[in-house]
Amino acid sequence: MLDLKVSKTVDARGAFCPGPLMELIGSMKTEPVGSVIEILSSDHGSAKDIPEWIGKVGHEYIGTEQKEGYWSIVVKKAK
Repeated sequence: MLDLKVSKTVDARGAFCPGPLMELIGSMKTEPVGSVIEILSSDHGSAKDIPEWIGKVGHEYIGTEQKEGYWSIVVKKAK
């Protein structure tokens, strides 16, 4: 993944859909524009659902990386 400085990491491992997405939405509301947010999720649906949501609402999807038993999904708040 790109060498970006993550502003905030949200650990939603163990939460089931739509929990990780809801935690990300909450963080997006409190972080300033330009923030890079990483969400950690063990729910396999998050790897698909979060990038779709990011695209719909106009933020920037940076990428997803599968780790041992969870996904790291990185997004940038664009507005």
